[in-house]
Amino acid sequence: MYKRVTLKDTVEVPPELLADVSTDMVRKLLQDKLEGRMDAGVGSVVSVVEVLDIGEGAVLPNRPGVYYEAEFDAVTFDPEMQEVIDGTVVEVVEFGAFVGIGPVDGLLHVSQISDEYLSYDAENQQLASTESNRTLGVDDAVRARIVTKSIDERNPRDSKIGLTAKQPGLGKHGWLEEEREKRQQAAGDD
Repeated sequence: MYKRVTLKDTVEVPPELLADVSTDMVRKLLQDKLEGRMDAGVGSVVSVVEVLDIGEGAVLPNRPGVYYEAEFDAVTFDPEMQEVIDGTVVEVVEFGAFVGIGPVDGLLHVSQISDEYLSYDAENQQLASTESNRTLGVDDAVRARIVTKSIDERNPRDSKIGLTAKQPGLGKHGWLEEEREKRQQAAGDD
């Protein structure tokens, strides 16, 4: 999910900064340009960590700055299909829960949360089961699996990640703890 990768990109150094072309200054320019940007090849650039090399500057006609190709290390976030993730519910809506996983949110559709029927409780911002009295609300920690992924490079916030929690070992952390305790009690009763 999170990776440290070495990348190359070109950065424009404005004329007023040309007297001090340093790795720190180039790192700051790369951070402004790249952090938060989504790329299908590497995922979302979370942070530019270190500039490894700055190439020779190039001047382009009718452009005031000087362009440098830089090689740098960055931390990226690239969710993998079928990956199991831990996240926190950030919003509950009638059709499911949005789960914060790194710099993006994934959708845990109501049909992918539980085998029980869950009704939407708008007043308490939660999905609730009348069968087992279980609820899922904002700030609940969940474990889910990534089942769909559609990355939008132009509008990273429009990227869509679909999640499921309908497999053993997945779901709200509190529910998983309840299941673990039941198994331990059953094993002790044998």
